[in-house]
Amino acid sequence: MPRCDWDAADYERHSSAQRQWARELIDKLDLRGGEALLDVGCGDGKVTAEIAARLPAGFVVGIDNSEEMIALARSRFPAAAHPNLSFVLGDARSLPFRDGFSAVFSNAVLHWVRDHRPVLSGIFGSARPGARITLSMGGRGNAGGIVAVLDDMLLAQEWRAHFDGFTMPYGFHGPEEYRLWLREAGLTARRAGLIDKDMTYADRASLEGWVRTTWLPYTQRVPAERRDEFVVRLVDRYLERHPPDERGVIHVHMVRLEIEAVK
Repeated sequence: MPRCDWDAADYERHSSAQRQWARELIDKLDLRGGEALLDVGCGDGKVTAEIAARLPAGFVVGIDNSEEMIALARSRFPAAAHPNLSFVLGDARSLPFRDGFSAVFSNAVLHWVRDHRPVLSGIFGSARPGARITLSMGGRGNAGGIVAVLDDMLLAQEWRAHFDGFTMPYGFHGPEEYRLWLREAGLTARRAGLIDKDMTYADRASLEGWVRTTWLPYTQRVPAERRDEFVVRLVDRYLERHPPDERGVIHVHMVRLEIEAVK
């Protein structure tokens, strides 16, 4: 998982699509109100807090490897006001829990990990027998239009020196390999599939904000004084290939890999 210097507040302002998709995923959890739930990759905590509000007789633990995100989550959702909600600094590849959760949830996070087998092993160890696991992440083909522009930019003379030895940082996988990894981890797949999503932005400034706050493995290879220029060039090229529709709305084709499994 790449270590990035997150601007947690900036991310919060430009993650509305992720939040909407998280709400759709939460609805699929079929929560009864008393679950002990682990949110892997909780980020700024707002989705974790929404889950906690649905569990009056349960509790939620959010874990994330970003100190900035955990600090923001704890400040926004203090324990005194949210007694069934807590946040832990930790890595998805080495979850520190044992048999404590009746449900495990993760949204828009695990594509940051190339090898998911340690994550799934940790989920198995964290979950109680019979626990339900619900995961959603970028899947095979995700943000293909953005990735294609980035691939071209990394070969351009003005940028390529900053990307010497660089490899694709994300794990955009498909259901076939994921079913195998679940089985190897001791988990039983109930559903695994790719889902197309249309992510929209009202203007280029909003698209630039999303690029700036989520494509950090790329932007942080560029010297700080040129990062804004890199983002502008990326968005320029993307809009040349994928212009706004007749209403001026910008579209980015996303693909989510959704997983439902049980221990």
